[in-house]
Amino acid sequence: MKPPRSSKNDVFLRYKLWLSAVSGEGIIGEDKYKLLRTIEEKGSLKAAAEDMGVSYRKAWGDIKKSEELLGYELTEKHRGGVGGGKSDLTSKAKNILEAYDALHRKMDNAIEDAYEDFKDKIK
Repeated sequence: MKPPRSSKNDVFLRYKLWLSAVSGEGIIGEDKYKLLRTIEEKGSLKAAAEDMGVSYRKAWGDIKKSEELLGYELTEKHRGGVGGGKSDLTSKAKNILEAYDALHRKMDNAIEDAYEDFKDKIK
């Protein structure tokens, strides 16, 4: 059995979650979250930037801005060596990612419940 086709009148929910400073500047959202996770996976900011298709300068600037707003470092840099430099996430960065994951799961569940209520009301 084929799923029902969607029409231009169907309503879909889209939302973004990000944490910001009082100034409104973003500390962490989907892009910075992904950047940090990719640094963790690839072992370097350069490799993470390449993997995400952004310039090293932008990736570095994004991390620096978040660090400035938070007041602590998110990465530990290790320069040079045979294979080049590498980056590790600090324990605070790992804590932020864990907390962001938990917050996102809770928000997903709450928003999905609210959306179901919304859909029931517009039938």
